[in-house]
Amino acid sequence: MTIHKEGYKILLTALLIAGIIITLFFIFINNLWLKWILTAFVMTDYFLVVLFFRYPRRPINYERHNVVTAPADGKIVAIEEVTETEYFNDKRIQVSIFMSPFNVHVNRYPVSGRVKYVKYHPGKYLCAWMPKSSLENERNTVVIESNNGTDILVRQIAGVVARRIVCYSQTGDIVKHGNDLGFIKFGSRVDIFLPAGAPVKVKMGDCVKGNITVISELH
Repeated sequence: MTIHKEGYKILLTALLIAGIIITLFFIFINNLWLKWILTAFVMTDYFLVVLFFRYPRRPINYERHNVVTAPADGKIVAIEEVTETEYFNDKRIQVSIFMSPFNVHVNRYPVSGRVKYVKYHPGKYLCAWMPKSSLENERNTVVIESNNGTDILVRQIAGVVARRIVCYSQTGDIVKHGNDLGFIKFGSRVDIFLPAGAPVKVKMGDCVKGNITVISELH
């Protein structure tokens, strides 16, 4: 299993702490069964953190410029026409993906193209599935002009557990469909904004996978 680079420091620190705790168990606890039960509990917790930083390789199989794939793994919690007020200031189709702590948390570019806009916003840590989290939570917005000339907005949103958004995008970057856009640590949400009238290929409640699930095919 491949581990994402964002997990290296955290996993090394967690392993050191787990090792110290287990050593203390064997020094100060006399009951052998209790030692092994507590050790198993600590190692299970560590394994769950390892799973959080897993990094499945998913090459893009779509060569058409009009295909938009999911930027993240998770569950579709919103599909609606909204007025996007940060960048477009017009009607857009918003598709929201909620990422639980058990999902892969890599965020990927849904299209190839050029990064036109990047902005970080400090904010609250409301539940990520709540509609107002898109405007009130800590978030990072990235707009990509796709190779077919369509602007796609991706918004990374922190949740109750998430406390750090990582974004690799910089204005002017030429980006490739499926490459890493960023990472959100420990539960979050990603919104993608499509042109008004764009066909949406997913429905509410669908479980999607980054780089695999087609969100839309643009005209």
